[in-house]
Amino acid sequence: MILSPRDIPSKNLQTIASDAINCGADILFDPQFYLPHADHKTLCEHSYWPKNYSTGAFFAGYGLSELLDELGKLNSLLGSIGFILPGIHASTIDDAWLKYHKMIAEAAVDKGFRDGFKLFATVALSAEALVDDDQVHELLEEIESWPVDGIYLVCEHPKGEYLVSDTNWLVNQLDLSAGLRLQGKEVISGYSNHQSLILATASVNAIASGTWMNVRSFPPEKFVIPPEEIVKTKSIWYYCPHALSEFKITFLDVASRQGILSEMMTPAAFGSSFADSLFVGVGRPSLVGLNERNSFLHYLQCLNVQTAQSRLSTFDATVDAYNQMLDSAEQFLSLLHDQGVRGQNRDFSEIIDVNRAAIATLKSTRGPMLKRKWGSL
Repeated sequence: MILSPRDIPSKNLQTIASDAINCGADILFDPQFYLPHADHKTLCEHSYWPKNYSTGAFFAGYGLSELLDELGKLNSLLGSIGFILPGIHASTIDDAWLKYHKMIAEAAVDKGFRDGFKLFATVALSAEALVDDDQVHELLEEIESWPVDGIYLVCEHPKGEYLVSDTNWLVNQLDLSAGLRLQGKEVISGYSNHQSLILATASVNAIASGTWMNVRSFPPEKFVIPPEEIVKTKSIWYYCPHALSEFKITFLDVASRQGILSEMMTPAAFGSSFADSLFVGVGRPSLVGLNERNSFLHYLQCLNVQTAQSRLSTFDATVDAYNQMLDSAEQFLSLLHDQGVRGQNRDFSEIIDVNRAAIATLKSTRGPMLKRKWGSL
């Protein structure tokens, strides 16, 4: 479990961490230092957050040292299994950004934090930075010298998309992830959704997801705009894992009328009963309803199972299994579409070819090395 200080007041952090550990979770703490000038009330009230941030003075003076000291104490208090270092959102990966992040890593090592924690450098990239091949290659070269054990990789989605349709974005995310793993670094991909299952082909160690869309993709503005100013109409969605798509409940009504609702029921192998009421009731699913909590729990349970099954014993087997999952989803979505059942902006059919292209590119660029090193990654 990765704790979010934006969403948890400081007085509640230790209780939540303790409860999670008692339930069997391992704890990490994301300092969410992406925008040092952020003014989100809950985030800025945490003790480690700098009161007055100025980039040059912060890194040249005591600012960085004090930030790391406070975060070290907090991670120890929470029982974290690793130390996610603060990292600034990169609109552009330039020399200054690279210098500051190497300084953060080196300062953490100098303070002895690597003796008690695995150190994870935060690499938070804008969508524009990630699609720039030169910037990504320079980043990968520079990270090799950073004295950290792993990377907490956070990639902003282009144009606010939930499922990313930009092939170059996905190709570079895969290439960067594979390159980091081949350097011997662990990789945790933050703010992920089920499209991130593709990262298993790059041998990424973990993906981190959550409930609302703003923790399944990375919108930097969430750290500035107070929640009360964001007005959105909430809809309940049902995740159909074998379609790799989510559907509003009204489209399950269409499936019911068309006599194919039972085919959308999640197989028992996923171990989720949270949405079963949609399929066992009499009448339309919308009359039965699905509350937000069960919708979220169903999504995360299914994603957990899919993640556990995504990385196989060889690179080729992992790629083949992922492509087979895409083929199966495509066939099933074609059946649903013929009957008028669609996932709208969460329908995976529009990005299946994007994912296929990214996989093909990974095979031709990193494939030979991944095949040789797979057993040690």
